[in-house]
Amino acid sequence: MNKISLILIAFVVILLAGGVAFLAAWEIPAPSAPVHKVLADDRFPR
Repeated sequence: MNKISLILIAFVVILLAGGVAFLAAWEIPAPSAPVHKVLADDRFPR
């Protein structure tokens, strides 16, 4: 039982490390369309 839990913990750690490495290496493209939104002055306190 102890060996199975050790293998399971090692698998989870390797899976998390792989996910972190994937997100660190992935070049997410920037949005190509600009966003313009008009905010009313009433929404901001003075």
